[in-house]
Amino acid sequence: MPHAETTGTEASPRTRLRWWTELPLILLVYACYSAGRLLARGDVTSAVDHGLAILKVEKFLHLNAEHPLNRLFTQEAWIGVPADFWYASLHYLVTPAILVWLFRSRAVRYRAARTWLMTSTFIGLIGFTLLPTCPPRLLDASHGFVDTMAQYSSYGWWGGEASAPRGMGGMTNQYAAMPSLHVGWALWCGVMLWRHGGTRTMKAAGVAYPLITTIVVMGTANHYFLDAVAGAAVMGAGLLLAPYVTRAAARITQRVATVVAPAATGTAGAQASIVSAGCQTSAGERIPRQRESRFGSGTEPSASPTDAGDGAAATAR
Repeated sequence: MPHAETTGTEASPRTRLRWWTELPLILLVYACYSAGRLLARGDVTSAVDHGLAILKVEKFLHLNAEHPLNRLFTQEAWIGVPADFWYASLHYLVTPAILVWLFRSRAVRYRAARTWLMTSTFIGLIGFTLLPTCPPRLLDASHGFVDTMAQYSSYGWWGGEASAPRGMGGMTNQYAAMPSLHVGWALWCGVMLWRHGGTRTMKAAGVAYPLITTIVVMGTANHYFLDAVAGAAVMGAGLLLAPYVTRAAARITQRVATVVAPAATGTAGAQASIVSAGCQTSAGERIPRQRESRFGSGTEPSASPTDAGDGAAATAR
């Protein structure tokens, strides 16, 4: 079965991933992302100026969908409350769930998908750092936005400070609105569902999830429309850069292995020489009580009782 052997050989490097190595890696990336958001708070005045500039550009381009959506979510609790739960929850549930699903059932595709997501996340972090932006809900009330998260906070676990749990609003950066990684991650999830779902239901979910998320982030006044566009652009950039990141990581891994392997080999050789140093014998040296072979090898095992009897008889003769 040469074909099967070849296939197994080619697939083996991509199936060696283990959850106990992947989980710490993902947690480390998310921890860096969260810490980076906190460190990239920026100046509040600049963040407000950036938010107003985005709003002005949208009005000029007639792209201002945030106001009508926000009014709808504010007036209709049966829409606003589920939207708040959508914003506060699915971002942190659907993305890990799809990662786990890919890891378990699409291992060959998982590595590229994970690298794409992580690369895009770090690009988004750069955006938070360079362009701190005040979300619509934190603008002055004269601009016509209502914070639905604060309005419906009694329905959920969050307080008046975005989706952070009550009393933990200080642990999040509320001015990290540009780009919207809620939309970016939802787009990644949608692509994964569309490409690897296999059923019409999964493909429909792959289309619906990023679209609904885009509507939700605007209707809850957490993001501008251009934030959502920037989130999609970040995912596009991450997709283009992911192969280069993969190759760079492979080169680094190879260099580390090249440095570590000779050192390990040298240590093993030194240990072997130390162990065998006291057991080496010269060519003519005989081990005590070892019987010399009739063929002159000098290394035949000691004689059996029968051989010893034959030897004694021969001596007697």
